[in-house]
Amino acid sequence: MTAVAEALETSRVESHLHPEGSYDVGDHVVPTGREEIWRFTPLKRLRGLHADAELGSGATTYDWNTPDGVRVEVVDGTEARALRGISGLVPNTRFGARVLADVPTSLLVDVPADAEVAEPVIVQVHGTDAADTEAGHVALRFGRHSRATVVLNHTGSAALAQVVEVLVGDGAQVTVVSIQDWADDAVHLTHTQALVGRDASYKHAAISFGGDVVRMDANVSYAGPGGSAELLGLYFADAGQHIEHRLFADHDAPRTKSHVSYKGALQGQGAHTVWVGNVLIRKVAEGIETFEENRNLVLTDGCQADSIPNLEIETGEIEGAGHASATGRFDDNQLFYLRSRGIEEAEARRLVVHGFFNDLIRKVGVPAIEERLIQTVEAELAKNVTPAADPIAGPNVGGARP
Repeated sequence: MTAVAEALETSRVESHLHPEGSYDVGDHVVPTGREEIWRFTPLKRLRGLHADAELGSGATTYDWNTPDGVRVEVVDGTEARALRGISGLVPNTRFGARVLADVPTSLLVDVPADAEVAEPVIVQVHGTDAADTEAGHVALRFGRHSRATVVLNHTGSAALAQVVEVLVGDGAQVTVVSIQDWADDAVHLTHTQALVGRDASYKHAAISFGGDVVRMDANVSYAGPGGSAELLGLYFADAGQHIEHRLFADHDAPRTKSHVSYKGALQGQGAHTVWVGNVLIRKVAEGIETFEENRNLVLTDGCQADSIPNLEIETGEIEGAGHASATGRFDDNQLFYLRSRGIEEAEARRLVVHGFFNDLIRKVGVPAIEERLIQTVEAELAKNVTPAADPIAGPNVGGARP
């Protein structure tokens, strides 16, 4: 455990939003599904990653580019152990504790202080066999006043338990994009923990399209006042897919900010998405600002979208705090307007979905990724699905649970 992790661990107070953690695997029982943080996750489909599956290596490969001045390397031994906990992470899940305790190597992306990296660092994580359960630890370290973007691109077939730690130095401006574009049989259980320095800016974009089951936890806390975090998410679930995103913004320093915006679409029988947004404002966090929102668009019958925002406030001395959540079908007025002007239904639906996602896509801030997302949404809409409703022909009742 690093000095940062030790200091944060001793300063934590118990919160119903976020169970206390431990580095000791033995302190974490195998979840049954009755626990609050596991009640939505289909445990039987996780291939034991949440429990005691063997964590092998070799079926998942890593490739990357290396812009000038940036170090990207797989490290082991003392250096790997020193990276465990750089984000202040104290695992609150068994799989997280197992990754930190049992995985002998770490993929390190190290951006030095004052560096301005114009080219994104792109790490390709590719799975070759979903029958092999594996685990990985990724450490992203950004020095003081640095500027950089890192993209983690997940593809192929895999069963992967993963911990990603992000350390954002004072005054740094950082973007981390995690793309889950797995094959249909993949299982991805991942936790991202970020520690944002004084007056630093951190943007995290979680983009999930592929996989059988994808569950991503994205947490952020602050190492000093003035830090800001923008947590973005975009997901599209098809028939049988389970895509789950859990957020925790822990305001443990004054004058910090967080803004959470996630949007998702669902189509096909059995498509299931889960979004849980937790924000904790501690007593010391005076003058903070926070807002979180989740919007879900249901395209066909047979889908379910669960959306749960939570806000816990321990001080009244804040600038502002709020949350919003909505799950619904197409805006009938928008469809009617387009259809009444001679636009065919399929094209009208395409335009509405692109409009739903477009503002969020433009916030990612990486042009190549933004263009790819537009194309991916287009490909999803091209799949053979039955329309949920036709505002001209009449309604079709059914669909999501708000």
